[in-house]
This record gives sequence, structure tokens and C-alpha cells, in this order.
Amino acid sequence: MTKTILITGCSSGIGYDAAHGLTAAGWKVIASARKTEDCKRLRQEGLSCVQMDMADPASIDAGFAQAMELTGGRLDALYNNAAFACPGAAEDLPAGALREIFETNLFGLHDLTCRAIKVMRQQGSNGEGRILQCSSVLGLVGVRWRAAYVSTKFALEGLTDVMRQEMRDTGIKFILIEPGPITSRIRANSIPHFERWINWRASPRRAQYEASLLKRLYEPKKDPDRFELPASAVTAKILQALESPRPRARYAITVPTHIMAIARRILPVNALDWLASKG
Repeated sequence: MTKTILITGCSSGIGYDAAHGLTAAGWKVIASARKTEDCKRLRQEGLSCVQMDMADPASIDAGFAQAMELTGGRLDALYNNAAFACPGAAEDLPAGALREIFETNLFGLHDLTCRAIKVMRQQGSNGEGRILQCSSVLGLVGVRWRAAYVSTKFALEGLTDVMRQEMRDTGIKFILIEPGPITSRIRANSIPHFERWINWRASPRRAQYEASLLKRLYEPKKDPDRFELPASAVTAKILQALESPRPRARYAITVPTHIMAIARRILPVNALDWLASKG
């Protein structure tokens, strides 16, 4: 029987590659995207796609119901990939910016996860399924200018750890996917959020914005980041997590993620802060 998976955030980057890669590997993929035009494009590429805005409970409800119609009510796996970033110094982040990013990166994700659990509990004698959460190296260590995104990924790590423990008496597995620098549009997609929420010209850190963050956001990249990998590297780990008889709790991707996972355990705080500042 062909296994089914719902993947969020498939308009580009990691989600896009995962949707096509898992389809090629024989999975029945239901992709989701927030915008109508992206859903249309994905369908033209041969994917089944539902429209789902992770910040809108009504959209999650409708999108999940449509996905279940497409799978005949079965769901073997969910990959929560949808997320965005709002760069800026923590002291310049209005509370509204944090509320907005948590709605998509955590609250909407949790809403969808709980819906998936209800379906998976009805499968097999003890329930069965796998829920993969796309965390980040920034769910392991904090890095300046990324407070909003970091806080959502730290929260996701903790939430997933608890759900993994609580679901041990079922056949539903919780798995964290932890990419580092991956080729994607997350930086470009973060610009509208930065421009909406961050009043950098009035910030006491204006000179630092001009010397660092603004260049990173607006100037074209001359070369890929030193350790950057293509999105296909994430897809390969997703397939391992889905098809391994005994999946690991975490799958680290890229050299920086492996280094930071070790550094967090062994380095004193000052040394870890110094290392993170080099990112």
C-alpha cells in the first residue's frame, strides 16, 4: 500500500524539494502552500496540493479536511516544514512581531499536529504514523539578529520532546529534523516581515544594522555560505526518518548543526556565545 504524507510550506526550498523527492521515492504526497498561485503551480507540476495558511485556524481546518479526502482518510506521516523569519535585534522586536511568527511557526503547526494525531490513532492496533518537525540549528543555539526565529525553534524543540515522551505508548513517532544552512528563499522571504516590524532607523543599533544585517538581507550573495547544502540533503534525511524501522529522535543536517549540537553540551556559556557570534 502506498504510504501518504502531508507536507507544509511547499512553495519553495526544503518543502518543495521534499514534496518532489518523496513523490519520486513512491510516497503519495499532499503538498500544502499558503498562496493560491503557488498551489496552482504545484498542481501543474503533478503534485496534489491543498491551500493552507498556518496562521489561520480556519484555513488549517479546511486544508486538512481536503488532504484527508485526497488520501482516503489515511495519513502515514506529517512533515511540518512551514515557517518564516523576522530578523532584527531582540530589543527592536515588537510583541506583535513575536505573536505573528509564533502563529505560523508554532501554534498553527501544533494545531495541524493534533489533527494528524487523531487520524493516526485510528490506524493499526495502537495507532501508527510519524510526525516530523522541521527545527533548525537555531533550535539548538541562539544567534544575534534572529531572536524571533530562534525563539520559535527553541519552543518547537521542547514541544516535540514532550510529545515524543507522551506518545511512547502509541505507535506514533515524533522526529526532529534539524537543518543548518540550506539553499532556500527564507532570507528573501523574511524581508517583508523585517520591513513591517523593525524600525531600525530609530534603533540604538542603527550603525550595527547598516554594517551587518542590512547587507546580509539586501545585497546579493556572491557565494553560497561555506557549509550550505542543497535542499535535497534535507529530503534524504526525511526519507531516512520515514523509512527506518527505528527512527532517531533527531536528524542533524550540515556541519554547523553537528558542531553546535556538540558545543552546546560541552562548552561553557561564554565559549558557546563566542562560537555562535561567528555565525
